[in-house]
Amino acid sequence: MSNKVIVTTSTEVPNKKVVEILGVVKGNTVRARNIGRDLGAGFKNLVGGEVKTYTDMTSHARDEAFNRMVNEAIDLGADAIIGMKFMTSMILQGASEMLAYGTAVKLK
Repeated sequence: MSNKVIVTTSTEVPNKKVVEILGVVKGNTVRARNIGRDLGAGFKNLVGGEVKTYTDMTSHARDEAFNRMVNEAIDLGADAIIGMKFMTSMILQGASEMLAYGTAVKLK
């Protein structure tokens, strides 16, 4: 089996048929703010514009959660993940979770 897993937000993969549902797979990470980022964000709040450090932090968290989800699917022997979604939630003041989840399937 190849480690290439198709990931899609749809419930179908073109020209393929789902022959087995292996279960829900997920990956998550929790990230916390730091004082340096908060100072920069506070300044940006005054002048406006993108808070690049938070954009980067969110992007890295999304990538990490996605990769963990795909690795879980690979461990199950999945060919694809369908219905993939991201979700975020605040864990505590200054820390948030990024969650990626979907359904691991075998294709024919």
